[in-house]
Amino acid sequence: MQTVTSHDAPQGVRQVEIGPERDGQRIDNALMTLLKGVPKSMIYRLLRTGQVRVNGKRAKPDTRLIAGDMLRIPPVRVAERPVDQGPSPGMVSSVADAVIFEDKHFLVIDKPAGIASHGGSGVSHGAIELLRAARPQEHLELVHRLDRDTSGVLVFAKTRAGLTGLQAEIRAGTVTKQYLCLMVGHPSKAKFDVNAPLMKSVLQGGERMVRVSDNGKPSLTFFREMEQYPGARLMQATLGTGRTHQIRVHAAHIGHPLAGDPKYGDKDMNRRFREMGLQRLFLHASHMSFELDGRAYSFSAPMPDDLKDFLDVLAVKGKRLRYLQEKSRTDF
Repeated sequence: MQTVTSHDAPQGVRQVEIGPERDGQRIDNALMTLLKGVPKSMIYRLLRTGQVRVNGKRAKPDTRLIAGDMLRIPPVRVAERPVDQGPSPGMVSSVADAVIFEDKHFLVIDKPAGIASHGGSGVSHGAIELLRAARPQEHLELVHRLDRDTSGVLVFAKTRAGLTGLQAEIRAGTVTKQYLCLMVGHPSKAKFDVNAPLMKSVLQGGERMVRVSDNGKPSLTFFREMEQYPGARLMQATLGTGRTHQIRVHAAHIGHPLAGDPKYGDKDMNRRFREMGLQRLFLHASHMSFELDGRAYSFSAPMPDDLKDFLDVLAVKGKRLRYLQEKSRTDF
């Protein structure tokens, strides 16, 4: 049974029965799909003020829906928008050609940087919309997300069993996720952990910001040095937990932000790196593995050419760089 909407409720209130295709999906993500054209800031305001309810109860943005739930959506005025002409063939092929694994339950791509995981917040078409356009006869659901500027392994479910099974493993912390990232400066250790709770907030306009806070959720990242470069270190980051922007905030917290990070990074170093060819956040989802129903899955995506090319330049030109800020020499 697919998600079904009833308009019988008074004053334009919608009662939506959640189908299996949304089982396990966060309510904020579901609303972004069900309320096309509604600003993200309004969606979060509806949730914050209790106008959206699940089975008659107020819901938080991270509430996960279950098949059979009754979702109450209040009437929302949506501004008229131009008719969506659909994604360009080039955008569709960029994602359709990036498939690195497929079976009856999952489809996995090596997501290019610059493509969001899903549409919304000014993005017309994300990876999930592009894949659906490439495969209109198939049912595909996004299992997890990568930031728009992060490249690498992104998993989609083709079946309900795949979706709910893998999301349950992610929540249980039994999925291995590893990233390659470039840290600014020279951490004092080649191998270390960052165990710092993170709190997420949504600014006016829907922008997400995350900071270290004693009131935040437990968050753990394992860092290991892979290669040394002038003024920077290539690190492997393994997630102990899966919080929003976790690697980026933990790196900034210890005084060694990720190269090219426009939100939590070092502006001066970002400018210098940009002059040397780095045009985006240096963060790549390189590996993901898990077990489901007795089968072991393992997906890997090599570092993309734009990041490899930048490292080659950094190895030569970077010798003239000096990271001047005191925080780069902080021991922890």
